[in-house]
Parts: sequence; C-alpha cells; structure tokens
Amino acid sequence: MQAEDSNPPDGGYGWVVVVSAFMVMGLTVAVLKTFGLFFVEIQQHFDGLASTTSWITSVTIAIFHLGAPVASSLCARYTHRAVVITGGLLAFSGMALGFFGFNMVWMYVTTGFLQGLGISFSWTPAISIVSHYFSKKRALANAIASAGECAFAFTFGPFFQWLISQYGWKGALLIIGGIQLNICIGGALMRPLASSCLLEAHHSETRTPPGKSASRTDKEDKSPITHKTFNWMLLKRPEFVLYAIFGILAAMSFFVPPLFLVPFSYSLGIDESWTASLLSILAMVDFAGRLLCGWYANLHVTKTIHLLVMTITLISTSLMLLPLANNYVSLAIFTGFYGFFFGTTVAIHITVLADVVGMPEFDSALGLFMLIRSSGGFVGPPLAGNLFSINHISVTCFSPGLIVDMAGDYRAGFYMAGATLILSAGFLVTLDQLQQRKERESQTSTKLEKSTLSYPSLHLLKHNNRSY
Repeated sequence: MQAEDSNPPDGGYGWVVVVSAFMVMGLTVAVLKTFGLFFVEIQQHFDGLASTTSWITSVTIAIFHLGAPVASSLCARYTHRAVVITGGLLAFSGMALGFFGFNMVWMYVTTGFLQGLGISFSWTPAISIVSHYFSKKRALANAIASAGECAFAFTFGPFFQWLISQYGWKGALLIIGGIQLNICIGGALMRPLASSCLLEAHHSETRTPPGKSASRTDKEDKSPITHKTFNWMLLKRPEFVLYAIFGILAAMSFFVPPLFLVPFSYSLGIDESWTASLLSILAMVDFAGRLLCGWYANLHVTKTIHLLVMTITLISTSLMLLPLANNYVSLAIFTGFYGFFFGTTVAIHITVLADVVGMPEFDSALGLFMLIRSSGGFVGPPLAGNLFSINHISVTCFSPGLIVDMAGDYRAGFYMAGATLILSAGFLVTLDQLQQRKERESQTSTKLEKSTLSYPSLHLLKHNNRSY
C-alpha cells in the first residue's frame, strides 16, 4: 500500500465532510442549545416546577452522552454515514412524537430520550470522521465543523420564537423535527474513508511476518476496518481518566446558561423579543470564538491543553459575572463574554482528547468520554448537597432546576456552573503535569539507552587497543 493512502488526506474531499458535519452540528446541538425557548411554554402547559421541566433537557443531554459508545461501536461495525442517517431519523421521531405532548413523562421519552439518541447517533460519527480526515489541520477542521451549531443557533433563536408564537410549542416541535430530517442528507455526504489513520493500528498487526507472502498482507491492508473492537481498557489509563473527570464537571456547567438564560431574562422583566436576541448574540460570539481559537490552535504556538485551561478559566469567570446583570444591556454583554469563551473551549476540547489518547484509539475514547461525561447531566457533586443542606435527598441524579427551586433564584444555577468549571480546570492542570512528567521520563530513558549502546563500543575499542 502506498504511504499516502495510510495518512489522513488533510483536505480534498475532507472539506466536503467538514461542511456535512457543519450541517449536522447545526441540526442537533443547536436545537438542544435553543430548547430553552420551550422551557417556559412547557412548564406553564403542564403547570410543573423548573426542576420537573428541566428534566427534559437533562434526559436529552444524558442520552446524548450515553449513546456515544453505541454510536462509536456501530461506526466501527458499519460506517459513519449509516449511523448519522439513523440518527437523523431518530431525532425527527423524537420531535414529531413530542408534538402530541400527552404528559411530562411522554416529553421525557420523546423530546428527551429519542431526541437525545438521535443527536448522539448524528453528532458522534460526524465529529469522529472529521478527525480521521485531518491530521495537521485537525484543530481548524474541528473548529469549523463545530461552528455549525453556532451558525444555526444564531437563526434558530428568533426562528423558534416565531414558530412558537405562530403554531404553539407543539406545532413548533413538529416543524423542527421535519427540519432535522436534513441530517440524513449530511450523513449521506460522509463518504467512508477506508485508507485513513484508522488503519495505523491495523498495519502494525498485519505487517508481513517471516515466510509470509507480501501479496497476502497487502490484501489485508487494503480491506476497510469494519470489525475494530471497542477498547474499554482506556479506563486504565490515568491520562484518559483525568480528562474524563474534566468532561463530567464541564458537562454539568455547559448547558446551564442556554437552559436558564431565557427564564432569567424574563425574571429581569426583559421582553420576549429581546430575550430571543440574547440566544442569537450567544450563537454569534460562540461562532467567532470557535473559528478564532481553531485558527490559533492550528498555528501550533501554544500547547492545546494549555489553551484549554485558559479558556475554561475565562468561561468560569464570565459565568460568575453573568448573574450581576440587571438589565438587557448588561445581560447581553456578559452573555457575549460567556458565548465567546464557550466557543473557544468547544473548538479544541475534542482535539485535546485526540492528543491525549492518539488517533488509533480515538473512536473508542470519544465514545467512552461521552459516556462518562453523561454523569455530568445526571449526577450532582457533593457541593450541591452541602451548599443547600439537602441532606434528605439522595444525590443520585442531578437537575440544575433543583438548585434553582431550592434557592428561589436563577442566579444560583450560574454560580454553580462557574464554580464547577473552576474545579474542572484543576484536573486539566494535573493531566498536563502527568504528561510532562512522562515526557521527561521518556527523554531520560532514551538518553540512558543511548549511553548504554555507546558504552560497549567504547569498552571494545579499549580492549582492541590493549591487544595491540
């Protein structure tokens, strides 16, 4: 097999895949991010608490993550294209069935479970295949693909608000489900890449052994990898575990602002039309943050994990400041800061994962990372129980709305999110220190091996001189 066949194309048809992933991101995560517009409508319709209503989004986020290992395994067994198309059909089903809105449990199953599974089956393969098509430009390609959710969310904010006003929240769900069928078109454009870096690990196992013909090995190398097993042993690698813990804490925080920004603005007396514009501002600065951070990361000036630590610190600071807003202007400014730094974080966190585990294990790592991170949507830290003295509640499931209900103020959710992100940054610093220590040990080991190899040669030279 030619050398260039086993390397990522880093361009060419890869850019078509990036555009397809851009569309898939927009029709999945952007819908989830702007679902806050339905929050008040659904809460009033069923006359429920904020915690009860927010479980719809919590279930969606949890299933989005829990379904990732299944999606990764299906990608290895079949193709990324087939899984994305399946995800599009599931997402449509969730929204279309949610149209009936019989009760809150029905909403959990449809717009929660089915929609979450559809997003998982669409998002996971889309982001994975982009990483396989690119190597040197991976950070930039991932940033462009992920920016799709911002570009779509920018228009989805006012568009969803208009749909709700014209057709009600049930009619809006049905129309949005029809729009999500376009995920299938994006998936159809994701051409399978047989000769990608997926083959690197396979090549090491199929090198021609002594006495075996080269033609047989070539035949094996050229076959697509469709039976690559899911690697659960990544859970024994401390680097991956540390990054997964960071993911849990980050997941607990990332979806709080989109969920509570709308009701928080209502509590400040801001008009509905202006509130919808906040989501557009959030999407616009998020879009700019992703592209700028992806471009900067592509320059390889700063180590990606160091860049991630900086963005996490800045996003947590912005979340702590956001509740200080008391009118539309101040809320828009703080929302803009949060959106920009959120964009920079999302642009590189998948690239950092690839750097931590390496591309041969990336698909398994992505699925496991999403699975573990799902607990961020369901499991609350002990801090939540201690802070609000919830001694009688078993901390086995987490809903941001619970803290809001107990505190009686939406600001509590933002403070919790900021504090949790600060904690997550500590695990990134620990991971970086561990990687640096292993690099130093590797360098020391290499120097010792070189000195050991050179010593026998020097000893042999002295022995020869004595013989003369």
